Amino acid sequence: MEQPAAMLTSPAQTAPLFPSLPPEEQGCRTDVLEEAHQTIISRYPKMKSFLMVRGGSLIYEQYYNGHHAGALNDLRSATKSFTSVLFGMASGDGLLPPLDAPILPLLGKYAKKTRHPLLNRVTFRHLLTMTSGFAWKTGKKLGEPLIHQLHRTRNWTSFALSLPVIEEHMGTFQYRSTDSHLLSVALSEAAGKDAFSYASERLFVPLGIRHAAWTPSPEGHSMGHIGLYLTSRDMAKFGLCCMNGGKWKDTEIIPEGWLKEALAPQAEGYPAFGDYGYQWWSGKIDGHPFSLAHGHGGQQLYLFPGLDTVIVFTQDSRVTRWKNPRMLLDKFVLKSIMA
Repeated sequence: MEQPAAMLTSPAQTAPLFPSLPPEEQGCRTDVLEEAHQTIISRYPKMKSFLMVRGGSLIYEQYYNGHHAGALNDLRSATKSFTSVLFGMASGDGLLPPLDAPILPLLGKYAKKTRHPLLNRVTFRHLLTMTSGFAWKTGKKLGEPLIHQLHRTRNWTSFALSLPVIEEHMGTFQYRSTDSHLLSVALSEAAGKDAFSYASERLFVPLGIRHAAWTPSPEGHSMGHIGLYLTSRDMAKFGLCCMNGGKWKDTEIIPEGWLKEALAPQAEGYPAFGDYGYQWWSGKIDGHPFSLAHGHGGQQLYLFPGLDTVIVFTQDSRVTRWKNPRMLLDKFVLKSIMA
């Protein structure tokens, strides 16, 4: 495997370019978006950014607490959705086995000699949908007590593959970050480079993303479950590309077929967050279908294809308790879109 790319690259410009228009020119009410902005100021003390893109143009953008358009956000678990897309791109490049193939032929060198007998039944589809059956603990707000054990070891992949597989849990969704990290390792093994290097060449350059960082695991793999840092505008670019079937400036970057599967419900998720696709959440708000990349602290990238709208929220990730900005969508943001 090639050595991981440098973790941080400097931007050519302070803020990524993004075409912009006034909200009214894209059928939205500025006064209602201003209400959302004032509510953020009064009720969301940890907010960093709020962006709205409609019709391919940036129509509203606000930053808070000293954050700005050129600053990076810690995406936390919203990283998972990027891992999924990169996995789909590598699959489209013919680098990876079929989704229903077992993971051991590609990852077996990381597994211990004494392994759980059901490990050979775990597939890439299981990892993508978090239905692998690996023994895990998950809290109501997606807290994962065992994640600290993963982060303390120097052999993350072996740790993830050494978890017992519970047969009756295979095929049932459970939020589990180790599944996401194994996807990144599989990509590294198949592509011969870490996910950040692969993303830099195949995804970030076409999207014009020049300012990014992705933390590696102790083994040199890009973390598959957390660790990606992007600006708010670049998060919006990625969301717009995904919502438009993987196209950016009329060029397909992400396979459209993969996105149709990834963004669609593949497993019954959790009522508070929605159903689960391939490392994406999905559901409806006020009757409008959405797909969501979600991270701890309130790092959220919403896609509303029926409204041709992308929403970005970022907040301070170094918190134990935080406020979900979803209420802002219900009360203000979606209401700003004029019929």
